[in-house]
Amino acid sequence: MADPSVLSDPTAYSALMREYKKLTPIMEAYVAYLRAERDLADALELIDSGDAEMKALAQEELADAKQEKARLEQELGLMLRPRNPNEGKNLIVEIRACAGGEEAALFAGVLYRMYCMYCAKQGFDLSPIHSNPTDLGGYREITFMVKGDEAWSHFRFESGVHRVQRVPETESQGRIQTSTASVAVLTEADEVEVEIKDSDLVFESCKSSGAGGQHINKTESAVRLTHKPSGIVIECDQERSQFQNKAKALMLLRTMLYDQKCREQNEKIAADRKCQVGSGDRSEKIRTYNYPQSRVTDHRIGVSVFNIDAFVDGDMTPIIQPLMAAQAALDLQNSNE
Repeated sequence: MADPSVLSDPTAYSALMREYKKLTPIMEAYVAYLRAERDLADALELIDSGDAEMKALAQEELADAKQEKARLEQELGLMLRPRNPNEGKNLIVEIRACAGGEEAALFAGVLYRMYCMYCAKQGFDLSPIHSNPTDLGGYREITFMVKGDEAWSHFRFESGVHRVQRVPETESQGRIQTSTASVAVLTEADEVEVEIKDSDLVFESCKSSGAGGQHINKTESAVRLTHKPSGIVIECDQERSQFQNKAKALMLLRTMLYDQKCREQNEKIAADRKCQVGSGDRSEKIRTYNYPQSRVTDHRIGVSVFNIDAFVDGDMTPIIQPLMAAQAALDLQNSNE
């Protein structure tokens, strides 16, 4: 990193900095592991020395050193496990209102706001791609991109059906309603991973349906893209330039085709399902947000938190961390088999 040729090349220097950042925790854990080994050897030496007074103290140190060594062995095993190819990739997240009408759309808006606030807390970059808002402030659907080195590790478990139980703003009798919204998390595909022929694409320009001021409403900057072989239709309207919206629509199409390809492959490999925390299937109810009890429950790991206001304000760590820990334990178990 101190090489002048590297310092003069911002791209190379940034790549080395990212690598250094990833290797530093491994190095620190290994140094701690060597220290635990030395402590273990020192404790055994004291026990064998025959000194009665030191023997009792050495027994305690021996137990602590063994425990610390075992902990660090597990930690290093997780750190050195093969890197998932999706790690470090940008994400495309889609939220769609499902059962529940306008209340489901409002809940989709709550989920979007929750993810925006969580990204801000974690230092991830979130940018909208397309949205279909409702008059009451919800979303029939909204698509956005998340960028960040650790974004995939944090968002990978969000795919599925999210259920809300609360009294809707539109309910005059105070009755609790159950509504749902689906979340899909896709990894952005590189051009080399998916081949798209120009002859398979149909581009149409259209006016933006969302907010954005007089400029967006008067110009046809929005883009509708149709992929004829798959029938996938994508709209992108968040940029002021039609060229930018077209580029984003192509990126989203590549991502959706890549996700489709991966899901088809995974369906042929049944064992892959056993390596996940839940199936991650979009039809699976993964989480319930119960407002009367101020409770959020993740059904895959049976964890509940009782501060729903903080959770939907972006404090998702009490559930995200146990999910990540459960997946890490499974990864370690699978790597040892």
